[in-house]
Amino acid sequence: MTTLIPVLGDQLSLNLSSLRAVVPGDAVILMMEVVEETTYVRHHKIKLAYILSAMRHHVLALEAAGWRVDYVRLDDPENSGNFTGEIARAIQRHRVERIVVTEAGEWRVAAMLESWQTLFGLPVDICPDTRFICSHGEFDAWATGRRDLKMEFFYREMRRKTGLLMDDGKPVGERWNFDKDNRKPAQADLLMPRPLRFKPDQITRDVIGLVNDRFADHPGDLQAFDYAVTAADAQRQADNFFANALPQFGDYEDAMLTGERFLWHSILSPYINSGLLDPLDLCRRAEAAHRSGTAPLNSVEGYIRQIIGWREYMRGIYWREGPGYVDRNFLEHSRTLPSWYWNADTDMHCLSETIGQTLATAHAHHIQRLMVTGNFALLIGADPRQVHLWYLEVYIDAYEWVELPNTLGMSQFGDGGLLGSKPYISSGAYINRMSDYCGNCRYNVKERIGHDACPFNALYWDFLIRHRDKLGGNRRLAMPYRNWDRQSDQDQHATLEQAAAFFRRLDSEGKESY
Repeated sequence: MTTLIPVLGDQLSLNLSSLRAVVPGDAVILMMEVVEETTYVRHHKIKLAYILSAMRHHVLALEAAGWRVDYVRLDDPENSGNFTGEIARAIQRHRVERIVVTEAGEWRVAAMLESWQTLFGLPVDICPDTRFICSHGEFDAWATGRRDLKMEFFYREMRRKTGLLMDDGKPVGERWNFDKDNRKPAQADLLMPRPLRFKPDQITRDVIGLVNDRFADHPGDLQAFDYAVTAADAQRQADNFFANALPQFGDYEDAMLTGERFLWHSILSPYINSGLLDPLDLCRRAEAAHRSGTAPLNSVEGYIRQIIGWREYMRGIYWREGPGYVDRNFLEHSRTLPSWYWNADTDMHCLSETIGQTLATAHAHHIQRLMVTGNFALLIGADPRQVHLWYLEVYIDAYEWVELPNTLGMSQFGDGGLLGSKPYISSGAYINRMSDYCGNCRYNVKERIGHDACPFNALYWDFLIRHRDKLGGNRRLAMPYRNWDRQSDQDQHATLEQAAAFFRRLDSEGKESY
């Protein structure tokens, strides 16, 4: 009996649950490059090149481990263009009697997998994705009956389950969370650690040529592609992070600097989300660094929280809330994103810097995403679904299960507070505090009114007043609303007119500048 094991582009692990369920001699692995998956959004060229090259390299790892692999390339003239069509062709080629597959990461693909048994009249075993710590059932059990689904409480459960940074049932350092210690601005430093750069081999060069040819209209370019595309090189990148960046990661994880694209961040999320690295193994390495005295607790706890806290929590929310989550729009926002989200052509330096590095590298760290591009989109009232699609397009680590809740829920407050207790908005003051962006900007971050005033300042107050009917009772916004009410009628009017003038320019010219 031949068992077909489809392995998807975000399942590049030799420890996949579907592989553990089958004896290699009785099976054939099917890997598929299909048009539908490369074009359902206009994925960044770097993201496409990374996934396709990593898939092609993963074939070699699977074959070295004793598996037989049937690999369908994008330019195969017989390629049907979608997963289901390729399953049908593979069933004929290999006389398949059973399909075993690891569950999909997204609703859209999960629906395909669930249709195969009826469609093909074959047994289809869908195995749980054991690369995650928390199963769907466990998350639902944790969430059921709770009025408050705060990530912090979920994170504590994951600490208890894994034993990470726990001593005798208590958190190491007598605190669960050291986030307050991780908000320091950074200074430019010639000794700042750098991620490793990997020169493309022939497989990657072939993929780069394919992507440039087939996806010329997608954002980004591939001239400087230097991501790892094998598990071995991804491990080298992890080694580099733990040796050189983890000790100061915590202090500066929220910092932003002009020209510094990576700072002390790990740049490992693409490899975790595609399967080349094991997230729990990375957390254990971080814990070991603290226990051996080579990394401080605030850095290690902050890193572990991002993986077993936010990452697992986002996946739980995504599956629990269901496909309708993408349409939530609590604030009823409908504005189109400015065109410069695709070309970085804006006079606001924080945005041009963040978007520019995104287009160049398919990477920006969490504060750049949340408090620069996300903050601005929320302040102008951008359609949260469009914002979600932009993030899904441009970031190399963006898969819908992790990106959608982060964007629509946390960043754009589209779910009305399911993920966050208040909207993540700020004036220019926060960006000025955590970066050097404002010192390089044509706008003055300390001004609210006038030709040179930072647009974030008036937009911040305009957002609060625009949504006072929905947000006025939010306890975490009580102080800014009190501060607004203390201002004179003249100052209030000038602020709202400054914002209105900004919107008029944005709507008529697509630009914010005078």
